[in-house]
Amino acid sequence: MEGGMGGGGGQQELSADNVRGIVLALLSSGFIGSSFIIKKKGLHRAAVSSGISAGVGGHSYLLEPLWWVGMITMIVGEIANFVAYAFAPAVLVTPLGALSIIVSAVLAHFILNERLHALGVLGCVMCIAGSMVIVIHAPLEQEITSVKEIWHMATQPSFLLYVASVIVLVSVLVFHFSPLWGQSNVLIYTAICSLMGSLSVMSVKALGTSLKLTFEGTNQLAYPETWFFMLVVAICVLTQMNYLNKALDTFNTAVVSPIYYVMFTSLTILASIIMFKDWSGQSLGSITSEICGLIVVLSGTILLHVTKDYERIPQSRIGLYAPLSPTSATRLNGELLRHVEEDARRTDDEEKVLRRQEMY
Repeated sequence: MEGGMGGGGGQQELSADNVRGIVLALLSSGFIGSSFIIKKKGLHRAAVSSGISAGVGGHSYLLEPLWWVGMITMIVGEIANFVAYAFAPAVLVTPLGALSIIVSAVLAHFILNERLHALGVLGCVMCIAGSMVIVIHAPLEQEITSVKEIWHMATQPSFLLYVASVIVLVSVLVFHFSPLWGQSNVLIYTAICSLMGSLSVMSVKALGTSLKLTFEGTNQLAYPETWFFMLVVAICVLTQMNYLNKALDTFNTAVVSPIYYVMFTSLTILASIIMFKDWSGQSLGSITSEICGLIVVLSGTILLHVTKDYERIPQSRIGLYAPLSPTSATRLNGELLRHVEEDARRTDDEEKVLRRQEMY
């Protein structure tokens, strides 16, 4: 590995590849977070000019230049994120994706006049603090010279067991639980997306590393393993798109987003630890710090989404919901809960379209 894996209790310095991965992940978050605001402005402009919003089936935004600026910005961000996985471990790159939420929240505060309240600010601070802890204690990226090495990692018994478990769980969720409870339980669709997402990230990292080696002069496209990883990426991403669409069309975006992010991030890190042995050679203190940093990032992300969800409730109804204690809230009857959900969904049409585009 580049620079070696730091054993013992001493803190290890960031490798050059880790620094590149961090910079690319931060750039990705900046581009993706900004794209959300640009596309939302484009959607608003298109809706005003055509009289039909995207949330009710309008497609006039395709003729709006500002929306395309946002889309191109998002694509640049996704490319940067893809390349980041070729340089740094998934346990480092994936949690940094939460910073895109901070960028969009801060820009929305100044550009879209969507107020960022105290809980939102706290969520931003938690995401930044947790990300810094993860960066400081992140494992070094392994030095890989061939896609054959990645294939060896992907076919080790422990990771094959993880892959088999994912396939079994996804099959059970798709063919048994989804028809029965998919429309009433948000965990069904988000679990399918997250499980398949963890495999797609491992394949993206394998594919990205292969392309990096190819550009450096060691052709990896001649190996069938490279094309196999590309096929896995396509299958996993298409499955994610399908069930993420179902989740966003069925449930409120503010419910889907934090659950999906927490599950996806946790499963991706677990898969990376199993396949790439990210924690091998790290001290117990570094591993504990990374786990604590991840928990802080996940908690901050949830706070940000909870704040945004509260903002979408019309002011005329805040007096109805705000004073409720947790005990009182659990006693709300089903009719009122459905009314709240429908109310939030009506104000969430455009953001649902944006989230669907952004979360792929």
